Amino acid sequence: MTILIDNRSGTPIYEQIFTQIRDQIFSGALPEDEPLPSIRSLAKDLRISVITTKRAYEELESAGFIYTLPGKGSFVAARNEELLREEHLRQLEEHLLEAKRLAALCGLGGDALKEMLDVLEEET
Repeated sequence: MTILIDNRSGTPIYEQIFTQIRDQIFSGALPEDEPLPSIRSLAKDLRISVITTKRAYEELESAGFIYTLPGKGSFVAARNEELLREEHLRQLEEHLLEAKRLAALCGLGGDALKEMLDVLEEET
């Protein structure tokens, strides 16, 4: 598991950890039941507070991405297909918003953008 912390980012560190672990779960890089580093171990490796790491793990657990067994540690939860679908929809919305922004820069309206999407759909 690789986690990179950007101290210059405006994003809180616990959120950076949450996002990176979540993304690795979604991509399959972290398979179901894979043990995660202990909270203390991860904090030491990242040179951050144990409290920050604990918060990231708590957020991951409350979102259903990991589960914790007392005395054994934290593990990747079974992939929830509904969560996976929601994540893909969120990413799709982000890409569509970017496409809309780029279309506006080119002077294209919604109809032209829809037409481009229709052409792409026909090609596949």
